Amino acid sequence: MTVGPAPGATLPRTLEIEGMHCASCVARVEQALAEVPGVRSASVNLATERAEVVAGAGVTTAALEEAVRQAGYTARTPAVEPALGGAAPGALEAGDRRARRRAALRMRQLQLGLGAGLSAAILVLAYALPSAHWSNSVQLILAVPIFFWVGATFHRGALRALRHGGTTMDTLVSVGATIAFGYSAAATLAPPLRGQPTYFDVAALIVTLISVGKYLETVARGKAGEAIEELATLQPRVAHRLEGGDPARIADVDTRALMPGDILLVRPGEPIPTDGRVVGGAGAVDESLLTGESMPVAKSEGAELIGGTVNGGSPLRMRVERTGSATVLAQIVRLVERTQAEKPPVQRLADRVSAVFVPAILALAAATFAGWALTGHGLVASMIPAVATVVVACPCALGLATPVAVMVSSGRGAELGLLIRGGETLETVHRLDTIVLDKTGTLTLGRPELVDVVPVGGADPGEALALAASVESSSEHPLARAVVTGAELRLGHASPAVAGEVASHPGGGIAGTADGHRVLVGAPRWLAEQGIPTQPGDALIAGLAGRGRTVVGVAVDTRLRLVLGIADPLRPDAVAGVRRLRTMGLRVTLATGDTPQTAAAVARETGIEEWRAGLSPEGKAALVGELHGRGETVAMVGDGVNDAPALAAADVGIAVGSATGAAMAAAAITLVHGDVGRVGDAIALSRATLRVIRQNLAWAVGYNLVLVPLAMLDVVPPALAALAMACSSVTVVGNALRLRRFGAGTGPDAGRTRPAAPRSLAA
Repeated sequence: MTVGPAPGATLPRTLEIEGMHCASCVARVEQALAEVPGVRSASVNLATERAEVVAGAGVTTAALEEAVRQAGYTARTPAVEPALGGAAPGALEAGDRRARRRAALRMRQLQLGLGAGLSAAILVLAYALPSAHWSNSVQLILAVPIFFWVGATFHRGALRALRHGGTTMDTLVSVGATIAFGYSAAATLAPPLRGQPTYFDVAALIVTLISVGKYLETVARGKAGEAIEELATLQPRVAHRLEGGDPARIADVDTRALMPGDILLVRPGEPIPTDGRVVGGAGAVDESLLTGESMPVAKSEGAELIGGTVNGGSPLRMRVERTGSATVLAQIVRLVERTQAEKPPVQRLADRVSAVFVPAILALAAATFAGWALTGHGLVASMIPAVATVVVACPCALGLATPVAVMVSSGRGAELGLLIRGGETLETVHRLDTIVLDKTGTLTLGRPELVDVVPVGGADPGEALALAASVESSSEHPLARAVVTGAELRLGHASPAVAGEVASHPGGGIAGTADGHRVLVGAPRWLAEQGIPTQPGDALIAGLAGRGRTVVGVAVDTRLRLVLGIADPLRPDAVAGVRRLRTMGLRVTLATGDTPQTAAAVARETGIEEWRAGLSPEGKAALVGELHGRGETVAMVGDGVNDAPALAAADVGIAVGSATGAAMAAAAITLVHGDVGRVGDAIALSRATLRVIRQNLAWAVGYNLVLVPLAMLDVVPPALAALAMACSSVTVVGNALRLRRFGAGTGPDAGRTRPAAPRSLAA
């Protein structure tokens, strides 16, 4: 007997939605799903093109898909990959989504190419050969594919909005192009109108120029969706399973087929296939995926392993504990997806203006036609001022006000090392209050280096360091490489002496002989376990540990000779970058997965007064949420996969140049040069860009307030109206091009400062 859901129970459903291209589309799909009887809630994510629906058990998936179809979009149930349970997108699904997006972009590019070529030809005919008896007919032929194919997106969007009783920018584009094209076609084909001026050029330019903005929106939306796709690809696809736990029977299996309790072999340098625990072997694992910290973590029997992290130089045997949607990596994927979905859609300024502007212009055009007709004028005489009213109020300037400024600003930002995703980012950056900085790879170089060499009891540091390098040269451990490299830089040795009888002790250190001496290099705790008296160096060890160093002792012939301090050094520009952010009045907070001692040391060196240590990916995202709860506008600056949830949760996510693909995809801004001081450039650039956008919108609306009444009175004929529209567009573009002169650290309010109010955050 099959037991069904209890009466009144609700079930989560996931649908893939195709055909959305703006925030208005998201709202329409959500409304259509919410209106299905039994649906409790519906949330649509434009970035992932998914709808998450909570509905009663009696609501069928077919009913949900039909509701979406009635709204003018396509919905389908996503394919469920084995072991993933549909809870998080896998690599196959991510690849399918990426392929669909690329196909959509190729189609957009083809449409733009055709529209630009045919529009250029129409302009030549309209202005170079206007009197040729065949000119209008050829223009009509050339305009047909532009209007019906290139402009199809706008026409469909306008019809969808009309069905829901609303208007959008698509409405303006579609109506303006339709009237210009329809009237021109009538003037070409209908005998009563023959001889009247045609406006095929106006119709073609409306569609083609606004299509550029739509293309940019498609690109930006694709970048947002890449964050989750990058995370999904980190999950290994193949695991080495020990059949029956027998080391002699190794089978390569798909990780999606793994079950809790399976015993796996993880070879050196391979990623951990899924979550579990070590049951054999010992070594070190690079967990920067989760913590962002460059120091590998020692693993021995019973230690926890996380899928996607990378094994070091020793083979490990592990028992599977969690698979698919239950793994830590899958939870990070869901966290990024959830934070992207929870972001309120930021409407572009042009869309907000058009909410009132579009219906007002349409009403005025209708009133113009009626007024002229009621005063005894004929059809053509009444239509000409009505057409002029719509043409002069053509949305070119209004539609170009934001995307052109964003294009120029983004290009200038790229020259300055700032890769900015789109206009919504610029609209948010200028309101930032708080900058949250990751440590490793953002403020530091992201690799361990030997920074302190302290002799114990008057020992010769050069000799002891050379002996330590000889023994460590046999190891591939990152700390060992730091010792060897540091010794080469300080002593100038091309290569260390050959060591013998080398034995590695994972989690402790390494021992061997060199130049006739017994040498041990490792953690002070391990040296003490080996019988080395460490008391002479206790004060030095405590001092280095208090400064956030990883402490390594060097013992030669049973005597502690050196204490080494290894750390991830600060970037050369870190201190100046933090100082610049603070002088701009921004609150700066350090968030790291490292120890409190290391966090405090880095904060002290960089002048940061607020810090949090020991944070997981969820902890960093929670910190961003906590700051949001205080009413602050927050930017997160990071470089690792572990930063992706916080980057997505922040108002503005900023990835440094060394960032992983997942972090860069989740971020709205990428700092190519990695200098955190460039965040100040981004703020100054956003202020300049927002000022230009507002000027453009004010111009676009203001000139309409002057010319629309003149067009209604037939003072401005359609030809002059089209010229005014073109001039308005040129003015908007020219104003936006001023951003090309933007310089680093300049712009409106770039130098404005306000005193920061330091606070102490509990570690």
